[in-house]
Amino acid sequence: MQNLSTVIENDDIRTSKVTAAKTAFLYTIPMMAGFIFLGIAYGVYMRSCGFSPIYPILMAVTIFAGSMEFVTVGLLLSNFNPIYALFLTIMVNGRHVFYGISMLDKYRGTGKKKWFLIAGMIDESFSVNYMADVPAGIDKGWFMFFVTIYNYIYWVVSTAVGALFGSLLTFNMEGLDFVMTALFLVIFISQWQNESSHESSLLGLGISLLSLTMFGEKYFLLPAMAGIWVILTFRRKQLERKVRTQ
Repeated sequence: MQNLSTVIENDDIRTSKVTAAKTAFLYTIPMMAGFIFLGIAYGVYMRSCGFSPIYPILMAVTIFAGSMEFVTVGLLLSNFNPIYALFLTIMVNGRHVFYGISMLDKYRGTGKKKWFLIAGMIDESFSVNYMADVPAGIDKGWFMFFVTIYNYIYWVVSTAVGALFGSLLTFNMEGLDFVMTALFLVIFISQWQNESSHESSLLGLGISLLSLTMFGEKYFLLPAMAGIWVILTFRRKQLERKVRTQ
């Protein structure tokens, strides 16, 4: 009887994983389209700068931070300056600190999967895992794991395609990076429609616009994220009470 119960339990776990994998895939289909274009563009860009295919592929596998990978091309082509590279990386990817703070509760109780979820958290994985309304009966830990690993696979494979076969492509990819911008706009609109109170969204927009005005397009992101985090942290209890009373 004990062996039978163990077999049934293992079957349930496998079924739960398969269901989570299928559901996560559906959520990441729009992102797959964006990754295909951006990854191929990145692979082609690296080749056009004189790098062999192994460079963009290894960078996609190990760095897995799209914006920083594009920036790293310039770093590799310039004089070696580790201090500049460090601060530039913090400037470009510093927003992930705030992503991590937002995901503390989400990642709690995910076991060993948490290490991969942390290492693999990018803009797209964060947006889905934070916002997705996971259907009842699906393990949220496995759902977030598969969302993250799907995005990782999309990026690595598309980069490899661009690096290996990019020279065969003849169409113009200019402007395709707007795919991800459009995706985040859709996510914001969806969140807006599901909110009972728009105060936090309006605060985020207002602080971002103020930061953009004060610091300019290149440097506004970190001050904006810091301002949003500070203000929403202090107003968290008020916002939660307002939501409960509505």
